[in-house]
Amino acid sequence: MISIRSLALSCVVVLGFFAACRDDSPNPGGTPDASVPEMCTDAGATQCGDTCVNTDSDPAHCGGCDQACTTIEACEAGVCVAVCRIDGEQFAAGAVNAMNACEQCVPATSATTWTPLADGTACGTGQVCSAGACSSKCFIDGTIYSEGTPNPANECEVCAPATSTTTWSPRASVPLLVGGDDIAAQGWTTYAQAPNTLTYGEDYVRLATSTNSGGRTSGQLLIARANSVDGTQPFKLRVTMQVESVNTHNQLDSGAAILGSFTSPAGNGTDRSQMIYLDSAAIGWADDTQSSAFAATDGAYHVYELAVDAAKVATVSVDGVAKLTRNNFMTNGTIALGDQTNDPNVDGAVRIKSVEKLCQ
Repeated sequence: MISIRSLALSCVVVLGFFAACRDDSPNPGGTPDASVPEMCTDAGATQCGDTCVNTDSDPAHCGGCDQACTTIEACEAGVCVAVCRIDGEQFAAGAVNAMNACEQCVPATSATTWTPLADGTACGTGQVCSAGACSSKCFIDGTIYSEGTPNPANECEVCAPATSTTTWSPRASVPLLVGGDDIAAQGWTTYAQAPNTLTYGEDYVRLATSTNSGGRTSGQLLIARANSVDGTQPFKLRVTMQVESVNTHNQLDSGAAILGSFTSPAGNGTDRSQMIYLDSAAIGWADDTQSSAFAATDGAYHVYELAVDAAKVATVSVDGVAKLTRNNFMTNGTIALGDQTNDPNVDGAVRIKSVEKLCQ
């Protein structure tokens, strides 16, 4: 027969077993066990360790857990890409600085500052980069040229960015004198004898001579420019000029003259024979072989052109109308304008607005 003591002990063992079973059961109201992984429920989220991340954009887990980008990279679509971080902003590689079209994000060069683009890089219509700035220049054969710079190999071509920034552009003429600007700075030399005056207006240079009362000589004022034309090639000169006043010329001398060839100080025999004189009512060759009626002192500017062709035939036109012709025209390449003589009372006053060599 089972004793009361044995029965009591059995009950204690059973109660202990049930208590133990109760302690091992999960507690619905308690804290989850940290060793159990947390499940990521957000769309696009990936469980990396105990953290939910977006591997499309997380630089520490780019494209997969623990695949970290470098400090100069960002995570885009699950791929580490190089970027620049400048002044607190992030820029993609190749992005151009909105404040300077000649600066770009180049992480391989600098991830924290803008990198200047190479000289000659196009940065806008008719513009290229030069020394880190966008400007109207040309980049031709590896060299930067300012707008208006002539081709060193062909003066009838010029840098014209509005036409092309990468090739030379043709131009209609080569300026030899621009009125209003210092003529010495433009390559002109003055040959003078008193009394004379050389003055400047807004768009012209004025040459004037006179004769002192009873003087046996008069003023001379001639301006000349060497290497203006190539005497071995056809050429055309255009002079825009106003003859204010002039005395009648003497043979081989003139108070208002255009010389297509000049030897200092007043021209040699050939220069003076083929010199163009301008009288108040006529234009002609200074050796008096030919002349044409023309009101030179009418108060207006006129366009005088001297054209010499391959056969050395010279034609002189005024405002597009042919006035004179001459065979065997010779030039040493130097041209001159103004009062060529110091003969008394053979004087003149002219205003020269421009001198150009026309491109053929």
